[in-house]
Amino acid sequence: MARDPSTDTLSGLTAQEAKEFHRLFMLGFIGFTVIAIIAHFLVWSWRPWFPGVGGYAELQGTAAHVAQLAQTFFG
Repeated sequence: MARDPSTDTLSGLTAQEAKEFHRLFMLGFIGFTVIAIIAHFLVWSWRPWFPGVGGYAELQGTAAHVAQLAQTFFG
């Protein structure tokens, strides 16, 4: 059986199919990366990964204050 030189690659794809797959793969990768960057930014805004000058105790005081406000508003 003769081998077809147009599909004689490790993946078995033609050059055109490989380019199309690469384009779709890169679109998916870039989309995933953009979503991950946005998610990391939102988490950083919600709760910073590194504590401030007062350490994590600073955040505990804020949490207690928010809980007290919630109890005031929602009973």
